[in-house]
Amino acid sequence: MTPEQQREVWASLDREHLARVARSGPSPVFATISGAHLYGFASADSDVDLRGAFLLPAAALLGLYPPAETITVEDDTTVELDWVAHDLRKFARMMTSHNGYVLEQLYSPLVVVATSAHEELMALGRGCVTRPLVKHYLGFARGRRERLREPEPTVKHALYAYRVLLTGIHAMHTGEIVANVGVLNERFRIAAIDELVARKRGAQEATRLDPRELDAHQAALDRLERELYEAHAASQLPEEPTSAAALDDFVVRVRLEASGGR
Repeated sequence: MTPEQQREVWASLDREHLARVARSGPSPVFATISGAHLYGFASADSDVDLRGAFLLPAAALLGLYPPAETITVEDDTTVELDWVAHDLRKFARMMTSHNGYVLEQLYSPLVVVATSAHEELMALGRGCVTRPLVKHYLGFARGRRERLREPEPTVKHALYAYRVLLTGIHAMHTGEIVANVGVLNERFRIAAIDELVARKRGAQEATRLDPRELDAHQAALDRLERELYEAHAASQLPEEPTSAAALDDFVVRVRLEASGGR
């Protein structure tokens, strides 16, 4: 995201309140904003998707009963938001499982809570951007495109399909995880995306696409899907994460340090 885009998001949200929600449970390793705000097409009434990782005490993991490794907190004090986070060990396991969702959360520039461990995790995450991530993006895109084949397809359905295909293509080519459709479209220059973003941000996300424009979007999405296959075929990314061992050491060290080394 550009600095201007980030300033626009923060002008519309209470960042301190978001941080309080993230800190209402176990100590967060990081909290970032995902969803429509990250993707660059939030409207005034969009929910806030607060995502991240937290750190369970070592004693909780050593006790008789296994603790919950995922928490969900819903809050509508100032805006509708949900804080969904995973314990650091689970988050790291997901990072090594070709999971685009957690990598997008990790690299979101909309940071609500940051720590030194977050910085280390981002550095280690670069080794988790792999060729098999293509399955995540193809699967997500196909799900969104199925929505476009249902009765009354909307602007929102089309935008999500475009966004995920552009993110996947960019990742296969560069090894970078970029989820903002405006930033991505600076490279792809698809005018229809800019038009859809304007409609979505103008609270027209539920506007139905007429058959003629739907056909044009389907053709453009077909081309992008082929481009994603081609990018995957040519990608030099590793087949498996290269930082798994380092992540294992990191999770152990951070947990022990937080527990006083015991």
